[in-house]
Amino acid sequence: MANIHPSAIVDPAAQLADSVTVGPFTTIGPNVRIGEGCSIGAHCVIEGHTTIGRDNKIFQFASLGADPQDKKYKGEPTQLIIGDRNTIREFTTFNTGTVQDKGVTQIGDDNWIMAYVHVAHDCVIGDHNVIANSVQFAGHVTVGSYTLIGGISGIHQFVRIGDFAMLGFQTRLSQDLPPFVVAAGNPAEAQNVHQEGPRRRGFSAERLTMLKKMYRALYRKGLTLEAAKAEIEQLRGQVPDADADIDKMLAFLAGAERGIVR
Repeated sequence: MANIHPSAIVDPAAQLADSVTVGPFTTIGPNVRIGEGCSIGAHCVIEGHTTIGRDNKIFQFASLGADPQDKKYKGEPTQLIIGDRNTIREFTTFNTGTVQDKGVTQIGDDNWIMAYVHVAHDCVIGDHNVIANSVQFAGHVTVGSYTLIGGISGIHQFVRIGDFAMLGFQTRLSQDLPPFVVAAGNPAEAQNVHQEGPRRRGFSAERLTMLKKMYRALYRKGLTLEAAKAEIEQLRGQVPDADADIDKMLAFLAGAERGIVR
């Protein structure tokens, strides 16, 4: 049986695994499911149709699964789905989705999400991301994996952030940020290629060099986006391991309906 503090209010219909711990004065609603090994701190509110995976650590005063902050929302049973092994710090607010999109806000696995982060309706956040204090995601944002997002940054609705991208402190991002690119500023501007994160993940020196070449094609040669994509395509086959990175970049650029950070 879950270890629930006597002062917590857990609806009898909620489904908590036996190894879940719930801190004092926390409230958990009827449509909540929480997996093995999760730790829920004091004064949290977990409501809505919320599913939380295994081994997540949720700190005090988090609000998960509240209604989306969208005037079109009319009480539909939309969802929040959180994966495994995430750290979710104090005063975070994650809302459920809307029927105007896919109806789900989704957080992947192994994310480190710091205090006061807001994840709005219909956002999709991948795996192994580090999201610093007070980052604010508007609705319908998509974040890849292994990103670093600096504190007090604001992400415009429908923006996409690619794998291994890095966003500097206090940045306003209103266009898509391609994979492996560092951006900062208000508004955001591309600064450099992100190499440290990929290096820590075992990218070879040759593969890192290919990341530099893609970055130069996008940002240093004065090319149009179509010309840059053509040049990146020509990099295939030079470093076999890097072809997957080229595929990732070109797929991202193909979907850049809002344009990319310049």
